[in-house]
Amino acid sequence: MSEFNADRHAYPEIRLLIGGRWTRGTGTATTEIENPATGEVLGMVPHASPADLDTAAAAAAEGFRAWSRTPVSARGRVLEKARALILDRAEEIAVNMTREQGKPFAQARSEVQSAADRLRRDVAEAQRAYGQVIPYEADFHLFTVREPIGPVAAFSPWNFPAGSPMRKLAAALASGCSIVLKASEETPATAMALVECLHAAGLPDGVVNLVFGEPAAISAHLIAHPAIRMATFTGSVPVGKLIARQAAEGVKPCLLELGGHAPVIVAADFDPALAARTIAKSKFTNAGQVCTAPSRIMVHEAIFDPFVAAFVETAQALRLGNGLDADSQVGPLANARRLAAVEEMIADAVARGARVLCGGERIDGPGHFFAPTVLVEVPEDARMMVEEPFGPVAPIAPFADLDEAIARANALPYGLAAYGFTRDSRTADRLWRGLEAGMLSINHTGGSVHEAPTGGVKESGYGREGGSMALDSYLVTKRVSHRLV
Repeated sequence: MSEFNADRHAYPEIRLLIGGRWTRGTGTATTEIENPATGEVLGMVPHASPADLDTAAAAAAEGFRAWSRTPVSARGRVLEKARALILDRAEEIAVNMTREQGKPFAQARSEVQSAADRLRRDVAEAQRAYGQVIPYEADFHLFTVREPIGPVAAFSPWNFPAGSPMRKLAAALASGCSIVLKASEETPATAMALVECLHAAGLPDGVVNLVFGEPAAISAHLIAHPAIRMATFTGSVPVGKLIARQAAEGVKPCLLELGGHAPVIVAADFDPALAARTIAKSKFTNAGQVCTAPSRIMVHEAIFDPFVAAFVETAQALRLGNGLDADSQVGPLANARRLAAVEEMIADAVARGARVLCGGERIDGPGHFFAPTVLVEVPEDARMMVEEPFGPVAPIAPFADLDEAIARANALPYGLAAYGFTRDSRTADRLWRGLEAGMLSINHTGGSVHEAPTGGVKESGYGREGGSMALDSYLVTKRVSHRLV
């Protein structure tokens, strides 16, 4: 392999970090870690016991007392050192991410580098966490300050094993909060590597803690713990609703980035081949396991046929394979659950009259590989049109009227991402005004960027990560009214 040497990097023993100490914890349960490309068992994840979670929450409370009083400049120096460590270890982290999640190495390495850069971005936002001086009566000083909310319970998914945890780690730590991170048991080495770099950079003991275990039990225990002041979660809508209910019991705020089912509207004035190539590349990135992936593609009937032809051609040209093979463009699905779900959705659509133009089946051999799939004539009540497909499946449908397409796009309870393609400024205006989504991209399918906020509307969650709003959920505003005597 010309770009990297995977053989240099062994898969690590997975451990918990609690109160500044690496440990296997006191729990007895474990989970196997599977390489989704080969079926190989990479190792075991130790599950934290309730006692471990109590220790982690108490450590976070103690760590918060020290870290919240640390000046922003000093926090920045620690986090900048962690950023440098992550970049130094980027190849090792990316190799193990590919082993445990499946995505091609180039995508994994890019994700690690982006995660490291988020630390620098959020530290810069912490330096701009301004309060206000409020004009009032002559003998009063009236002002506000923004302070860290307290210890945070954070829950991150498996599809972006570096990017998702780092959104929470960077914002919480830059704000002055401590954190207990429950990362995915399916991609634990990536999260552990990030936390190792933060710990090695000099964070006080207890400021960052890492646990694994049965998700529902851990969220219920941590969120209810009196030391925890807020919860942040990225994942599915049903689990997000559960997290919100658990937090509501303690009147604790939540930051939720939940699932989506992103509509795409391609207007008649846009080049169909260019749109098809652009959308297909995004659709099949990470084997379609992206919450902002284009997943309901609507194309004006005047350009429908050439668009579909170009989309199918692009999908069929993609090279599937182990992400550690340098020429692989699409890796496996991350687990057997996704493989079964994709098969079931396609079977449901076909039973309702859909036509499969390419793909539609798993690839023989080891691993959870599924061919990039394109369908047409999918009824609006098919499962893949109302449930997030989260796989390499692209349903494409024609439309005749833009208002009709916008209404179809808004018909679901989701509102994370949406996409539009047009060269007409008036059409673009109708799209961004009409589409119900937290993020709208016009004439491209770019995902989240550090410079701007990310988040959804409706059942796709609330709160924002990134940009000038990155720290908002982790800060509280204190009003100070000082009467001069």
